Parts: sequence; C-alpha cells; structure tokens
Amino acid sequence: MDERFATLIRSITFQLLATKAANTIHRRVVEACGGLVTPDTVLAAGTAKLRAVGLSGTKAAAMIDLAEHVADERVRLGAHGRMSDDEVMREVTAVHGIGPWTAEMYLMFTLGRPDVWPVLDLGVRRGWSQLHGLVEMVKPQELRLHGDRFAGIRSSVAWYCWATVDEDAWDN
Repeated sequence: MDERFATLIRSITFQLLATKAANTIHRRVVEACGGLVTPDTVLAAGTAKLRAVGLSGTKAAAMIDLAEHVADERVRLGAHGRMSDDEVMREVTAVHGIGPWTAEMYLMFTLGRPDVWPVLDLGVRRGWSQLHGLVEMVKPQELRLHGDRFAGIRSSVAWYCWATVDEDAWDN
C-alpha cells in the first residue's frame, strides 16, 4: 500500500513540470517526509513544509487530501488490485488534484493494467499521429474511437505511441 501511495505522491509532484525540476522537488518531498512517503509522514509534514520544498499550494493541498483520503479509507489502496479500472478511477479522482491522466498513469504503471487508453496524454497523441502520418495531431475524442479496436491491449498500444515519440527524439 505504501508503494501505491508514494507513487501517487510522485505523480502529483510531476504534474506539469519538466522532469529535471520534478525530480529535484520530489527528492525534497521525500526528505520533508523523513525519507519515507506515507500518509502519516505527509500529514506530519503539512502544507507549509511541502510548499517550502518547492510545491505549489495546489500540489501541497492535493498531497494532504490524498493522505487524508487514504487515512480515512475513502481511497482504499490495498483493494485497488481487486477493483475494476473504473472503480479505481472514481476513487482516485475524488482526491483534489488527481485527475484522469494521473489516475490512468497509476493504473498503467503501478497496477499494471493492460487496457488503459490515455487519450489526453500528449505523448500518446503525438506518437499516434506520427505513426499514422497525420499532418495535425489527433484529437482526444478521435483517438478514443481508434482505441476501440485495441480493446484489451490499449496500454501496449500507448507504449508504442510513447516509444515512437522517444525514438523520434533520438533522430534530432
């Protein structure tokens, strides 16, 4: 359970930040939590300490809200492995500051779910567009429809899209 919590805290840190900055700030968050990120250590650190390490007020509040949701079992991390994707999405996105993208990344990377189709992810959209030679980037609604034919393995298709973008970066 603690790994799942720590992963969600890391995801909150990384939202809308460049990787290098996010890594630096996340390292400080871990230090502010005494080296171990748990609901108790986040709550003990508090908003002011989390803000002092470089988090925005919104992100610090999101971390506190997540810790409170886990502490009072509105978010049941230990049960997520037995819950459907939709149930996990509903539970996790009830936390202030955790939206669909963060929940989808949690489903894919932490819970290892095979059928997540993150149509709002810029890398997936860009990769799909490159793979299909599109002049304009595919819109999320259109990408959602394309994903229907890959039901059951959409997480793997998302990986291919990301790999295309990463591969393209090596060419420059």
